[in-house]
Amino acid sequence: MNAHPALLQWPKDTSDDLGIALWTAAEIAEATGGKASGQFAVSGCATDSREILPGDLFIALKGAESDGHRFLEGAFARGAAAALVEHPVQWPHVLVADTAKALYDLGRAARARVDAAVIGVTGSAGKTGVKEALFAALDRGSRGRAHRSVKSYNNHVGVPLSLARMPSRTRFGVLEMGMNHAGELAALTRLVRPHVAIVTTIAPAHIGHFSGEEAIADAKAEIFEGLEVGGTAIIPADSPHYERLREAAARSAGSVVSFGRSDHADARLLDAVAAPGGGTLVTAAFSGKLGTRKLCYTIAMPGAHWVDNSLAVMAAVAAVGGDLGAAGLALSEMESLAGRGARHTIAARDGDGSGKALLIDESYNANPASMRVTIAALGEVTARRRIAVLGAMKELGEMSDAYHAALAEPLIAAGVERIILVGPEMTALARELTSALGKSGNAALAGRIELDHVENAAGAAECLAADSPQGGDAILVKGSNSVGLGALVRALNAQAPTAQAATAKANAAKEH
Repeated sequence: MNAHPALLQWPKDTSDDLGIALWTAAEIAEATGGKASGQFAVSGCATDSREILPGDLFIALKGAESDGHRFLEGAFARGAAAALVEHPVQWPHVLVADTAKALYDLGRAARARVDAAVIGVTGSAGKTGVKEALFAALDRGSRGRAHRSVKSYNNHVGVPLSLARMPSRTRFGVLEMGMNHAGELAALTRLVRPHVAIVTTIAPAHIGHFSGEEAIADAKAEIFEGLEVGGTAIIPADSPHYERLREAAARSAGSVVSFGRSDHADARLLDAVAAPGGGTLVTAAFSGKLGTRKLCYTIAMPGAHWVDNSLAVMAAVAAVGGDLGAAGLALSEMESLAGRGARHTIAARDGDGSGKALLIDESYNANPASMRVTIAALGEVTARRRIAVLGAMKELGEMSDAYHAALAEPLIAAGVERIILVGPEMTALARELTSALGKSGNAALAGRIELDHVENAAGAAECLAADSPQGGDAILVKGSNSVGLGALVRALNAQAPTAQAATAKANAAKEH
């Protein structure tokens, strides 16, 4: 044999004997109690035919308004290797009585077959960011053996689908779980069976479906009910609902770990200073179940909320025995997420003459807590002019007017000079801003803030275009996803300055 001796001595791993395919026909049939039409293997799975990649399993779900079986031809045209169906079809398939139940069964089988540390993440805000940061940290430390739910696949379809996509070789699994009604998380967490369960924060998101924040805290605490024996609950030490969460966690968890700025936090912030080139340099202290140590690391993502989120991430990495050094490197390189803080440079004219402006994309979601921290982050940006395009916050019930009106104070404190409010729910904020500026007695302040209130995203685009982004502007776009401000972000991004335009501008400057 001519193989290099080092290769012959490569240590054997238990996963070496596992199959390469995500699922074989026989495995899908066994997991779901279905009948396979023949032998095949799949490399992925999807419930949306538009997301099918070559080699995927298409799961034909039946919904109230749509039937996935209608899209089988399109799925196979895109390269599906097989389908999970409720009636025989001409393509390779596994036949089951109920595809929705079969999806759960497939997710349950995926969870059972992995020898992995699984982390569940929920919270009123920040759960997607924490999930992505955890994945980046654990994937780096395990050299590509981490898995996570993509996008915001956190509901009764997204969670089992995310589990079904988890390879058998996975060492770390990170699953996001969401809810807008009591009882939803209890069902999801019993499917995920996490070793670590994180609640990022409690805020009045979806409060229209609850009696108050205490009820939201109770619903979020359902995530602890699915913890594996001896599992770890990670909760926010600075939350006014800390004791409520701790008591709920203690009923199911082997240990309860807190993170934050409070003196009693197990992952406690010691210092946070602006890092060169952006982001934050964090110094934190671990104690209790996390061991006694100090950490110093950099977070690339801007904003005080990311400092707090990073403490939860580091606590979870420590809880599952991950590589904290690799986690720190991952946080220092991680980019903000589309719709959740991604920053873009867009073309602009006039202003400071730079030809560019900053666009902060927070268009995917909004609740009172996330609005406040994002507006505060805008106030920390050095800019010629700060602009906020704010869409309505949904599902706030009878407290909607009060929560919207309360945003006047952080907007004024952040020094926002141009405000465009979108949606009828924003009437209360428009009224509050007008009143606050009139009562301030400061004519300069009242004259500095320009306020518009429009019906929809199209109106916001027209309003912004009339003023045009100017050089040196910082523009925040944030609102509930249903408001549709993502379209405004895409339109503004289409104005991103090209290298050719930048060269032309530079040459023109030299000529003058």
